[in-house]
Amino acid sequence: MTRYFLGAVLLILIGYGLIEAWPLLEGPALRVDSPRDSTAFSEGIIVVRGNAARTATLTLNGAVLLHDQKGDFSSTLTFPRGGSILTFVALDRFGRTETITRTIFVPN
Repeated sequence: MTRYFLGAVLLILIGYGLIEAWPLLEGPALRVDSPRDSTAFSEGIIVVRGNAARTATLTLNGAVLLHDQKGDFSSTLTFPRGGSILTFVALDRFGRTETITRTIFVPN
């Protein structure tokens, strides 16, 4: 009887440990709300917004993009006329990455 009780307690502890460790095992999550892909911006002023959960570093085209403790980020950027490719990269502390690419266009 004691053996079954100890086995049940051990299974409960392992299950609890997996539930608590899941965010670490899952890796970074990146969501870009704005801009949408293949969007035209007549003025060249673009607000980038989104969320980067479980990340140590967030970059946009290689430049660090600041995010708060919840992972929310927002920044206003100016782009020249023509097409541009925005590459968002979220990196967690274990070296795993999540990448999202957006293409934008600023007409003449």
